[in-house]
Amino acid sequence: MLDVCSTINSVSQNFSLPSAPPLPLPSSPPTVSRYELQKRRDWNTFGQYLRNHKPPLILSRCSGANILEFLKYLDQFGKTKVHNCNCPFFGDPHPPAPCNCPLKQAWGSLDALIGRLRAAFEENGGRTETNPFGARAVRLYLKEVRDTQAKARGIAYEKKKRRNIKQRISTNICD
Repeated sequence: MLDVCSTINSVSQNFSLPSAPPLPLPSSPPTVSRYELQKRRDWNTFGQYLRNHKPPLILSRCSGANILEFLKYLDQFGKTKVHNCNCPFFGDPHPPAPCNCPLKQAWGSLDALIGRLRAAFEENGGRTETNPFGARAVRLYLKEVRDTQAKARGIAYEKKKRRNIKQRISTNICD
């Protein structure tokens, strides 16, 4: 069997081609996905939070409790109305009037944020076993936020159930 490299070398020695100018490099850097940009922005925001914390925190000493503190800090920038249990609109998905209940971060936003920060932590040299964004306390907090917000809106969160293969096949045949 012929070696591809030796074949190319022998062909290039037999034929002399005029030298072409090198191809220009693209002027713009390779495009980065929206997810990667958001992940970098979230990582930088968390780093800034650590630096501004009193006393300043270092990433290697962060625990699940520090992550919960960060998530609660983010609530002040939230845009989702979460009714208190004393509010007359508690459990009403479409309240008829405004109320004084607080604005908080939506559960879906927090869940996505933790996912991005979890990935960024590992991409920046952190080990999976020591990832504070994957701590049990963080998972429990997210579950609590999800359930609380669902009750406040009057819409129960139901996990999507997976159908088994036979049901999927029979459904597709009927369609």
